[in-house]
Amino acid sequence: MENKEQIVLEAMKKAGKPVRPGDIAKMTGLDSKEVSKIIRALKKNGKVISPKRCYYAPA
Repeated sequence: MENKEQIVLEAMKKAGKPVRPGDIAKMTGLDSKEVSKIIRALKKNGKVISPKRCYYAPA
């Protein structure tokens, strides 16, 4: 797994609730567009779920 994917997953776990890409961007200091791209990749790999629209959580 790529380093940034790990960072995004860790931020999600730390939040302890479903979060928006913008929240993750604030927590990690990454660009929000980049975070969205990483989340898309993680979702495709089944590592992230979306319990409601625009919110994401670790699978």
